[in-house]
Amino acid sequence: MDYQLINLNDYFQTGEGGTALTYNNKNGRTLAKLFTPGYGAESAEREFRVNQVVYAMGIPTPEPVRLVTDGTRYGAEYELIPNKRSFTRIISQEPEQLEPLSIRFARLARELHQKPADTGRLPDMRELVRYHISRFEGLPQDLKDRLLARLDSIPASAVCLHGDLHIGNIITDGTRDLWIDVGDFAYGCPEWDLGMMYYADHFMSEERAQSIFHVGMDTLKKHWALFAREYWSGEPAAEIAAHEKTLYPFIALKITFLVSKLHDGKGSVSEPLLNMINAYLR
Repeated sequence: MDYQLINLNDYFQTGEGGTALTYNNKNGRTLAKLFTPGYGAESAEREFRVNQVVYAMGIPTPEPVRLVTDGTRYGAEYELIPNKRSFTRIISQEPEQLEPLSIRFARLARELHQKPADTGRLPDMRELVRYHISRFEGLPQDLKDRLLARLDSIPASAVCLHGDLHIGNIITDGTRDLWIDVGDFAYGCPEWDLGMMYYADHFMSEERAQSIFHVGMDTLKKHWALFAREYWSGEPAAEIAAHEKTLYPFIALKITFLVSKLHDGKGSVSEPLLNMINAYLR
């Protein structure tokens, strides 16, 4: 795929994530996302292709425009949504919006999880997880075997998954709600999405919660309670609690997948991480 060279003098930085920076084009029409050095062209291309599939499926998300480079970093340019705010930014500025936006987000997530995926063009989340766990060199073999055995027990499903589901990855311009950061979009059981969302809403550090979501952990826990009640609408509290327990092995698998992916399968596994994986691998 061809990259078009851009001049950052035509842009201004607007955001910073764990692996990329975003820049608004001064033309007011597009936004460029450039991966930090160390993430090659392959990462940008994979994310851009997935974005193209998601957009073509009619899922509300900013239109992918082109692959770009500043000569050093690689990324892509997307439609800029004027006057957009993430749900979490709104909640941080207007705390009274926590309940209505949590309910709205639950309905959007449930709708996404009921939509059949384009399995010919999107990856199976099980196989993505299998690939990255299998190549994780620092993972003890006995734990790797247990993780892969648990992965084998997960049934096939062909519904849409966001891949990084949380309330910060949806934006609104006041008229439309759009999913963002869909580079890990895939298909599979909704528990893949719900597990990592449950983990983020309960076990992040306060500092990281403020950095990513602009709100504290108390707010995120309240958000989950509101979300869960709506997502599993009509079910009693005991049934919702039972649903939450089924998410634990998905958390163990997805955490291992993410760490392996982040470090390209290299490096050792810290004792706290091993303890965390073992705690959720039930």
